[in-house]
Amino acid sequence: MSYTYNTAMANLLSILIGLIALVLAIIGFIPLLGWTNWFIIALAGLGALFGLISSKSSGMKFCLIVMAICALRLWMGGGLI
Repeated sequence: MSYTYNTAMANLLSILIGLIALVLAIIGFIPLLGWTNWFIIALAGLGALFGLISSKSSGMKFCLIVMAICALRLWMGGGLI
C-alpha cells in the first residue's frame, strides 16, 4: 500500500466519523438530550484527528464544523440541557 492510499483512507474515515457524529448531533438537539453533545464532540474530535493525518483537509474541516454545531448547542443550553 502506498502512503497516498493510506492518507486518502484516513480522510474517508474522518468523513464517515463526521457523518455519524452529525446524525447523533441531530438527536442532541432534542430538549433534555443536550448532554449527549459532550460525547459527540469527543467523537468528532477523533474524526478530526484522522483528518489531520490525511493529505486532504476536507474530513478534518467537516468534523470541526460538527464540533462547532455541538458546542453552540451546549452553549445555548447552559452546558447540560
